[in-house]
Amino acid sequence: MARLSGVTIPLFSVRTRADWGIGQITDLPAAADFFLRAGQRLVQVLPAHELADGETSPYGALSAFALDPIYITVEATPEADAELVARALGDEGRAELERVRRSPTVDYAGVRALKRRVLREAFTCFRERELANDTARARELFAFVEREGAWLRDHALYAALRASHAGYGWSTWPAHERDRAPAVLELASAPRDDGGLGTQVLEEMYLQWLAHEQWRTARAELKRAGVSLMGDMPFIVGGESADVWAHRDQFQTDVSLGAPPDDFSADGQSWGLPAYLWPAMDADDLAWLRARAAHSAELFDRFRIDHVVGFFRQWVKEEGPGASGRGRFDPPEEHEQRARGEKVLRAMLEAAGPRSVIAEDLGVIPPFVRETMSRLELPGYKVLPWERDDNAVPRDPRAFPELSVSTWSTHDTLPITQWWYELADWERERLAKLDGIPLDLPEGERELALLRLLFSSRSELTLVLAQEILGDKARINLPGTVTAENWTWRLTRPIEDLLEDPAVVARLEAVKRLAVASSR
Repeated sequence: MARLSGVTIPLFSVRTRADWGIGQITDLPAAADFFLRAGQRLVQVLPAHELADGETSPYGALSAFALDPIYITVEATPEADAELVARALGDEGRAELERVRRSPTVDYAGVRALKRRVLREAFTCFRERELANDTARARELFAFVEREGAWLRDHALYAALRASHAGYGWSTWPAHERDRAPAVLELASAPRDDGGLGTQVLEEMYLQWLAHEQWRTARAELKRAGVSLMGDMPFIVGGESADVWAHRDQFQTDVSLGAPPDDFSADGQSWGLPAYLWPAMDADDLAWLRARAAHSAELFDRFRIDHVVGFFRQWVKEEGPGASGRGRFDPPEEHEQRARGEKVLRAMLEAAGPRSVIAEDLGVIPPFVRETMSRLELPGYKVLPWERDDNAVPRDPRAFPELSVSTWSTHDTLPITQWWYELADWERERLAKLDGIPLDLPEGERELALLRLLFSSRSELTLVLAQEILGDKARINLPGTVTAENWTWRLTRPIEDLLEDPAVVARLEAVKRLAVASSR
C-alpha cells in the first residue's frame, strides 16, 4: 500500500447544484475531483445500502447487498427524460424538489418520495418500451439478475412483499410469505411482468440494476482520475432485513447483539440486532460472509470492516419471556474466540483479495485480536486523541506501524475542527507538543498544523473528515442517540459554489501542499 491520504465523506453529504437534496452515485467523481485538489487520493464513503422508510442510519439497512435507490441519479436514467420527470413531478413536485435542494440537511422522507415517484414512472416506461419488446436493454436487466441473483432475487422479493404490507417486516407477514413457501419464491426465481407482485419484484430488480450500473460507471471515472474508492461494511444487518429473512437459519434472532459492560455502561449495551449462528454459517463455509466481502470488493477498491472484534466474540443478551437479561460472549472461551476471528477474517480476505480490507478495531479490544490482524496483514485504526501510553501521554504518529490507518476523528466523533475545543487543556498541550504547534495560532493555521501532524504519521493511510478539510465543525453522528441531526449533514454549499470561493480554493491548495510534503 503506497502512502496516501483520503477523505471520509458520506455519500448523502455530497452536494451539487443538480442533486435532489442528497448526494447521488454520479456525484462521486465530482467529489473525488474536489478533494483531489486537497491532495486526497482516496474517497471513503459510509454504507450506501437500502434503508427502510423512516431510517437514516446507514448501519440499519434492509440489505447487506442492495444499494439504496435514493442515491440513483434520475437524469442518468435513460427512461427518465425531461418530459417524464416534468410529468411525474408536476408543479407541486418541482417546488418540493427545490425545497429539498435548498435544505441545509438531508430530508430523507422528502427526497425518497420524489425519487420514488419519478423512478416508478421510469420503470413503467421501461416495461412498455423495453420489456414488452424484449429489447437489448431488457436483456441487459435480465443478465444483471442472473449475475447478481444470489442476493438480488431474495432482496427484490423481500422489498416487494414488504411494500405490499405497508412497510412492515417479514416477522409480521402471513406464514407462507414469512416462511418462504415455494410458490412465493417462484415470483423471484422466474421474474415476470404479471401486473401484480411479479411486476413489483421486477421493479425492485430494475432499481438495483440502475444503481449498480451507475456505481460501476462512477467507480471507473474515479479510477481514471487516480482516486481510490473505499467503503464501509457493517458488522451485521437488522433482524427485519432481507438477509435474515432469506438465511434465518444462520442467525440468532432470539438474542440481542451489543457490547459488554465498560466504564460508560455498567450493564453493557443492547443494540436490538441479531447475532451470527456460527455452527450454521460454518456448514456452508461462511458463504454469506464471503459473498458480502466479494460484493464489497466489486463496489470498492478497499473497504473497512466495522466492529471487527465482533467476529472474534459477540456480546449477546437473551431476549423474550423468561430471559435472564444477562449477557455473555459467544463463543465463550478465548481459544475459541481466537480461532473464530481468524477463520472469518481469512474467509473475507480470500473473497475480497489481498490489501483490500481494513479493520475497525476501536474501543476495548483483546490483545489477541490485533495479534491476528498483524499476522493477516490487516490494518487497524489509530485515532490520534485516543492513542496514549499508560501515563496518558499521546503517542507520536510518526512511530505508528506502517500497517495502520491514522485519523483525527471518525464519523462517530466530532471533527477535530470542533473536538479540539472539547479536549482538556492538558490534552491540547500534549498533542500540540508532538509537532511544536503553538497553542495561540489562529484557528485556520492551527487546523492546518494539525493536518500536517496527521500527514506526518508513519501509517500508510491517513483519513480526514471532509469537515476538517473545509473548516466545518458539524458532527455526522452522536452514538447512542436518535436525533434529526444524526446522518443528515450536507456540504454547506454545492461543490460548484465551493470552487468559486477563493478562500475555499486556497484552503484546498494549502492542504494539498501538506499532503505532498509528507509524500502522500
